[in-house]
Amino acid sequence: MSAISKERSQPDVVDAACRARVASRTLAKLSNQSRNELLMEVAKAIEEGSRKIFDANERDCHAAEPAVLAGTMSSAMLARLRINSQGVQEMAARVRDVARLADPLGRRLAATELDDGLVLYKESCPLGVIGIVFESRPDVVPQVAALSLKSGNAVLLKGGAEAAHTNQALVAIWRECLAAFPCAPLDSIHLLQTRADVMELLTLDRDVDLIIPRGSRELVQFVVQHSRIPVLGHGEGICHVYIDRAADIEKALRITLDSKVQYPAACNAAETLLVHQEVAAEFLPKVLSRLRDAGVEVRGCSKTIAQLAEQEVVPASEDDWATEYSDLILSLKIVADAEEAIMHIHRYGSGHTETIVTEDREAARRFLEDVDAAGVYHNASTRFADGFRYGLGAELGISTNKLHARGPVGLEGLTTYKYKLLGDGHIVAEYSSGARIFKHRPLC
Repeated sequence: MSAISKERSQPDVVDAACRARVASRTLAKLSNQSRNELLMEVAKAIEEGSRKIFDANERDCHAAEPAVLAGTMSSAMLARLRINSQGVQEMAARVRDVARLADPLGRRLAATELDDGLVLYKESCPLGVIGIVFESRPDVVPQVAALSLKSGNAVLLKGGAEAAHTNQALVAIWRECLAAFPCAPLDSIHLLQTRADVMELLTLDRDVDLIIPRGSRELVQFVVQHSRIPVLGHGEGICHVYIDRAADIEKALRITLDSKVQYPAACNAAETLLVHQEVAAEFLPKVLSRLRDAGVEVRGCSKTIAQLAEQEVVPASEDDWATEYSDLILSLKIVADAEEAIMHIHRYGSGHTETIVTEDREAARRFLEDVDAAGVYHNASTRFADGFRYGLGAELGISTNKLHARGPVGLEGLTTYKYKLLGDGHIVAEYSSGARIFKHRPLC
């Protein structure tokens, strides 16, 4: 059956959510093999549909350029929007990576013999229907759709208007593949169209199980404030690199540059560099030179400016320490010791990703234990905070929440569990009267 004959007219949000709920129940019963076969076909279709994707993305980027010139769209957002041939290959690769992951469904998490012939099982299962509200980055579409399908969840997508044509092209490719698999419901993925759709989506707590916002702090805060549905996400990526007094200077330079420059628009890019006062005289001139060569503007504390009197450093304001630049800007502060660095991180950080550069194992251990963040690293770039780099295949986003999922959210973050109790005529009255006694014997 062709995709066109299987397509229906664009449903409204309530109808789409209802259809997605029905579809999710079918997806939950699909075999892992069927889910994997469909994902591999989608990956192939993305590669074969690259021209369609490029054309759609070019329309979006061309339409966005005046907004960048007018200052109503950041250059970082335009960078997230743009897709090249490597980007298409990476989209397809991420879908294949997800297909190769172990089946997250039906895993036995625990088994307990409550009594003779009465056994309680705890098994993983899908959440059901996921709503994704995101900005600018169209590569979100194949990532979240792949993770959702692999974990047996239906998904409702709402991207930003700036990526409308690209998102439509990607979802169309996905639905064409679904149409070729009769066992996979077409309603397992829907693309919502307007801001009004978002407002309605956030009220549908009976049909949507989780909302994941991906984008600016303002977007995340808006979703959290207006949603009746549980929200999983992060508001900001204010990440720090702390150069300890026992740091290897060359490692410190490499890690600082990678954390800031490798992809400054990402939420896991470093925004603040903290430097121990005992290595500041040696480290700062070297790092400033490399940052300047990379086009980075440095905003320093008063001690930094005094240390680098002859260098070009912009005085940092209080707001700088709490700002996610998503650009080639880095705030820099000299600290007295690791304790001051940790206190600064806890005051201004967003709980995303923090790293220490040091050869002192005890200092590293204390940093890893004391810093409260989703990712805490030793001698590694903050840019490693990513689902693919963690081996999750792809990610739905980074969560700075502490409930359900934290850090890069992959398949596990899209599953929950249910208890299955198998008995043989057992009744509670016998235990309440003392006629029978629970064993509560762990079986696994």
